[in-house]
Amino acid sequence: MAARFIPLTCSGHTRPVVQLSFSQLQDEEDPNYLLVSSCKDGNPMLRDWTGDWIGTFIGHKGAVWSTKLSADTSKAATGSADFTAKVWDTYTGGVLHSFPHNHIVRTVSISPNASHLLTAGHEKKIRLFDLAKPDAEPSFLYKREAGDAKVSHDGTIKSIVWDRARAMAVSCGDDKMVRWWDLRSQQETHSMSVPDPITSMELSVPMETLCLTAGKTVAFIPLEAPPSNTSALPTPTPSDVEPGPLHVLKLPYNCSSASIHPVWGDRFVSGSSDDPWVRVHGYQHGEEREMYKGHHGPVHCIEYSPDGEMYASGSEDGALPNLKVFYLPPMLINLVNRHNSYVANYTRKGVWALEGCLIADLS
Repeated sequence: MAARFIPLTCSGHTRPVVQLSFSQLQDEEDPNYLLVSSCKDGNPMLRDWTGDWIGTFIGHKGAVWSTKLSADTSKAATGSADFTAKVWDTYTGGVLHSFPHNHIVRTVSISPNASHLLTAGHEKKIRLFDLAKPDAEPSFLYKREAGDAKVSHDGTIKSIVWDRARAMAVSCGDDKMVRWWDLRSQQETHSMSVPDPITSMELSVPMETLCLTAGKTVAFIPLEAPPSNTSALPTPTPSDVEPGPLHVLKLPYNCSSASIHPVWGDRFVSGSSDDPWVRVHGYQHGEEREMYKGHHGPVHCIEYSPDGEMYASGSEDGALPNLKVFYLPPMLINLVNRHNSYVANYTRKGVWALEGCLIADLS
């Protein structure tokens, strides 16, 4: 008989959750990691791998659209509708740096060693900040055909991610373009056009794969730049063809976010702007394998944990608790054991509190 389980509801936010991001694994022998959530209530939250609340970053005066953790989880970066990007100390919850912008900051990405910060948004410009010189002017990354416009994209920039291995960055925007950037020369190197408006693009670090959603299309794009300087996203992969590194699927609904399993790579989880359900699909053909109900509004964001044992989703639930963590059934007992050990042995130093909570109903 299939295991019955109930998703963990992580309460605390009061408005829609618009982005989620897990940290990397912090200990290979006894894996643990953190989760940050961005919300229109302006209060991004930090949680441990069980979903337990650690702290709330207080300081923004508008909706927070993006939050990312450094590789060692010591710092967090946020981008907000208050026209600022901030860098935080995750041990104390204090603001380390605040960078003013001229419009809404929709996406941020922090370098692997937490020395630099990328920001972008409604200004259509990508900024590169040196965190060792926070008072210095940032560098700008402009697209090849920018001319006098001096922009990175021709529309709002939705997402930017850091390629840790190649000193590159990848961005996407409302101009239906994905662009690759060399951060050493600060030049655009490659671009790819997408036929539909892009709704999300997140990086699976273990798989080195970009998970991009646009309309009913889900595309899995290698992080490494394509061989051609300019290209177009291909049509969906035929069902009788073995998928290659660049794999495109068409789903029967509008997909708002997707995340590939970081260990198995044979499935992905997705959320939809059409309904409040979370679905698991096969990677090769896109067939629906599982569907879970729990939200009360469209699902804005979803992401697998770095060990693949759970995934978290955020929704338009409004005043209802709107961040949920789904534990995969075969892993539940291990998770309970890990949870008990983790709470007993791990504390984040400083003034932040670690609280316990129910993981799942195992009956």
